Order: sequence, then structure tokens, then C-alpha cells
Amino acid sequence: MSRLCKKQPSVCTSDPLTDGEVCRKLAVLRQILTSCFGPHGRLKQVHNSVGGQVLTTSTSAVLLKALTLSHPVPKLLTASVLNHVSRFSDCGLFAGILSSGLLDHARGLTVEPSTVAGVYRRLLGLCTSYLRQGDCGCKVPVDFGSSHGLLALARAVVAGKPACMLTRGEAQHVSTQVVRAFLQTVPCSAPGTVCLGKTAIVTLEGRPVAETAVLPGLLVDMPETLCPADVERLGRTPLRLALFNVSLAGDLPEVGEGTLEVDWETSLEGAVLGQLLRLGEQVVRDGVRVFVCQRVVHPVLQQYLRKHGIIVVERLGISLLEPLIQVTGAQAVASFQTPVPVQSYGQLAGLDVQRCGPREMLHLLPAGDPACCTLLLCHRTETALNELKVACQSAEHVLRQTLKEPWALLGGGCMETHLSSYIRYQIRSDVSEAASELGCSRTDYLLAADGFCRSLDAVARALEHDGGERLVDLSYGHCWAVPVGMPPQAPWRDVLGSCECGLMPLKEDLEWTPLSTERLPFSPALPVATAANPLVLDSFPAKFSALQVAVETANLILELKYIVQDVN
Repeated sequence: MSRLCKKQPSVCTSDPLTDGEVCRKLAVLRQILTSCFGPHGRLKQVHNSVGGQVLTTSTSAVLLKALTLSHPVPKLLTASVLNHVSRFSDCGLFAGILSSGLLDHARGLTVEPSTVAGVYRRLLGLCTSYLRQGDCGCKVPVDFGSSHGLLALARAVVAGKPACMLTRGEAQHVSTQVVRAFLQTVPCSAPGTVCLGKTAIVTLEGRPVAETAVLPGLLVDMPETLCPADVERLGRTPLRLALFNVSLAGDLPEVGEGTLEVDWETSLEGAVLGQLLRLGEQVVRDGVRVFVCQRVVHPVLQQYLRKHGIIVVERLGISLLEPLIQVTGAQAVASFQTPVPVQSYGQLAGLDVQRCGPREMLHLLPAGDPACCTLLLCHRTETALNELKVACQSAEHVLRQTLKEPWALLGGGCMETHLSSYIRYQIRSDVSEAASELGCSRTDYLLAADGFCRSLDAVARALEHDGGERLVDLSYGHCWAVPVGMPPQAPWRDVLGSCECGLMPLKEDLEWTPLSTERLPFSPALPVATAANPLVLDSFPAKFSALQVAVETANLILELKYIVQDVN
């Protein structure tokens, strides 16, 4: 006998940022994100309370997807961040920390939330306008005639994820391979439309990271019925390839478009199998040597093709479909009920067997010079390998975005402290005009603007996880780290090396102040020369987007008046 429970009324919360429980949940979320931030961030293990797999990560895209949030406010914050910046490495954490910091500072003010949101929007416009300027002091050009800038960008992503468990040398090696793979996907100048190629990532668990390499063409799993001797027999000679993206398993629901003629004495299954065999007869007549299907191939068709010396690769998967099209020039055939057009066949330069540790893989050698390659990614453990794959995909995306906008932002917290210093100086000159436009007092405007700048400084301070001090110089606005364990009375000048991004060396005329203290506004100067140290760089498009997402998300939450929750 079932029990009927009375339906509970929905819970309505007005002005959610004044609710202590909401603020506590936001504070916990901010602590989670902050503790993962940067190359020295702490790992997070996410485990469902009812059991299941334990997830170890510090990558924002993985972490935010794994978090189960019940309250609408933190859920809205993480969803906004994840939807916009999930393909970039630390930018999800950057946006989450900045957004929650802006909300925290707004909560402590007596200023109307709508006024604070208006100030934040105005200052966001000031930030984006400055970052777009050619003489912006916190960005540097990326020269595609040299690999240094590209390597710095890739290294910042790969080395910035502690769950990848890489030594410095391993991080440099993987970063180099990622850049090599990216450069192979950039086609040479040619008439007509030019499009970027693809990098297929194949992971190999249990092998040293040093075996990570870039190979031309594609690696696919070796079919169980294929012997290396069969591949060697074909050798490195031009081979015709047929590619299908429809199931060839003979299942009736998978017949798809087209007409299937069925004799009254023949079963449907027999008619489908007969059509598949007619397809096999055609590809044999057309001289096909490699038969590839994204999905499953019927065993009878496989046997027929192998009998005629054709290599069959099934279950290719959707991720390798487009790279294979680019490598071979083939057109994916979506039906088996009509003859295969001759122009849909592709071409391979040959086949090879690649031995990757204990695995044997079929190496599809490209004909010509296609902008496609395979990144063979090796690591010792499954957890580290999964994290490294995400980092490499993010690094490749960063490099692709840099093609559109060849700039990089200074990393290590220097972009945030320089931008904060610039805003503090600029708002003093237009405070009366800005307050008048927003309909607030000068004091309210300055209080909200101070919270905006403090939130940027807090992102730079979040890079320190061992209790050390973070400083800002009063000339260039760069971020400097004081080593942990320094004697209290030791002068900063005696323990500092260069700024965190590596651009500014130690100078005699520099003065510093802790990021956690008040500082007088100053106009940050532009650096006159680049230091000899390798620069720590961040993606310009990624950070630019994350800054906008952080402010827009904070403003959206600030302007929430009511939250209605169905508790049934």
C-alpha cells in the first residue's frame, strides 16, 4: 500500500546574497576553486556519497562537471563559468574565483546591488578597452616565426595541472610535442579556402612520458583478425580506401535511407545481408585495399572482404572520422543500399604497424602532405594520463585561438595586479562623471571599484598555497612572490628574483607592498625590455573571455531578487 505525502510549498528566498546559508555555500565553492588554482594548486578527489569512482583532478572543466550542487546560486555560477570557458585550462577557475570574489566584496557593502553591478560593468569596459590597446602593459605579441611564445603558452597549460604528475623535463617534452602537433595542423599557404587540420590523440597507459611523440597520419587499433604480416605484404604502396559512417552490422533499425528490395521468399535479414555482400563485390571490383567503418561491420561481410585481401577496420569512432577524411581525402558514405560513388574513395600512402609498448596499432600513412597528425600520449598511470589528455587538448585549443589573435597575457598573477593598478589609477580621473551616470555617490562608486580591484588582486594571491606573501611593485604593477620561510626582518630586495611572469628583473629603484594591504594609486609603467628568463604566459582570448564571464556572472547573481525552489 503506497503512502501519499502532502506536497510541500516551494521555498522562496528574497535577496539571496543576504542569506547566510547562500553565502556559506559560495564561500566553500570559492575555497574549492582557489585551492586548485595555478601550477602549485592542490588536487581534488571527488566521490559520490553513495559510492562509485573516485575522480582526482585540478582541471576546471573536469572539476566543475563533477561537483553536485543543490543550491541555485552556486549552481548558476558554476554553470555560467563551465559553459563559457570549459575548453580552457585554468580560466574556469580564474572566472569562478573572480566572480565569487566580486560577490563577496559586494555583500560587504552598504551600496545597492544594482549600483554595484553598474560599477562592475563600467570597470569591465575599462579593462577590455585597455587589453585591446596596442600599448597594453600586461600583454605581449606572439611571434609565429619563433617557437618561444608558442612553447610558453603550451607549457603554462600542461605544467599548470598538478594532477598530470609531470617533472619539469617531462612537462617541457610534452609541451614541445603539443606545439609540434599544432604546427603540423597549420596548412601551408595555398590558393582557395584554408582550414586547420586535426590532431588525433592516442593515449598509452603504463609507458614513460618521454615516449610521447607526434606521428604523421593516424594510429588506429589493430583489428584482432589482422596479422602484421598482412600489413607488411601490402607495404608502403598507394592504397585505395573506402570509408562508411553508417552501421554495416545488418541490423534492420540501422538500414537508414535508401530502397531495400525484398523478395517474398527472402527474409528481411537475408535481404540486408545480400545488399551488404553486393557492396563488398563493388569495393573489390573498384580496387579498394582498406575498408573502414565508423561503426560495426557484419562478420560475413568482413570474411568476404578479408578473403579478397582487403583490410577491414571497424568501430573507428566519431573522434577519428574527420581526421581520417582529411588524411585520405575520402568522403564518408552514409548508405549501403546504393552503389559507392568512385569520387568518395580516399588514398593512403601505405600502412605500417606501430608497436606502442604492449599494443600494436595500425598506422595509416598519409598521401601527400595533409595537415593532420597523431599525438601519441604516454603516462605511467590512468589518472595522470586522463588529466594530461585534457591539458593537451586545452593547450591545442589555446594555440588555435592564438592564430586569430596573436597576443598572450602575462601569467603568474602579473596580468591581474597590473590591471588592478591601472584601474585604481584611472577611476580617480572620472569618478564624478561615472557616479553621475550611474546615479550614485562618489563614495559608493569608489567602494564598489575598490572591491573590483581587490577581487583581481585576490586572484593573484590565490596562486600562493603555502602561506607565502605576494607583493606588487609600485612602478610596473607586477606580482612578486616572497619565498616561504623567509626571516621576518629580511629585506624583500635580498630574497626576490624576478616577477612571477619573468618579464621584470630585480631593479634598484623598485618598491613593493603586500597585495593584501592598501596602496596609493599609480600609473603602471610599460616594461622597456624583456628579461632573459622564459616567460610565463596565458592565453589572451581565454583570459579575456574569462574576465567577461566572471563579471557578467557576478552581475547576474547580484541582480537576483528572488529564488524559488521546489523542495518536493
